[in-house]
Amino acid sequence: MNLHLTGHHLEVTPALRDYVQGKLTRISNHFDHVIDIKVTFSVEKLAQKVEATLHVPGNDLHAESSDDNMYSAIDTLADKLDRQVVKHKEKISNHHKINGALKHQQAAE
Repeated sequence: MNLHLTGHHLEVTPALRDYVQGKLTRISNHFDHVIDIKVTFSVEKLAQKVEATLHVPGNDLHAESSDDNMYSAIDTLADKLDRQVVKHKEKISNHHKINGALKHQQAAE
């Protein structure tokens, strides 16, 4: 998993980097096939904004969060991304087994 952090009107400190890495490990626990994560921090007047794009096989997941505190914005962003990853994982898993249902199996004679 590659993690790219950028800041607009904000310097990305090691404390922010460590906090984001800690929060995004939960996503990699749910889904191992995350290729790339791009996180952008920005400050607009009083609002602290965080945006993230996850590149997973077959899809790109995007979420953004805004709050007065940067750390609480990162928390809500991690929750949003976690829900999206779990939903994506459920979509790609095949719930229909081949010849698993009784109607598809041949009767034993």
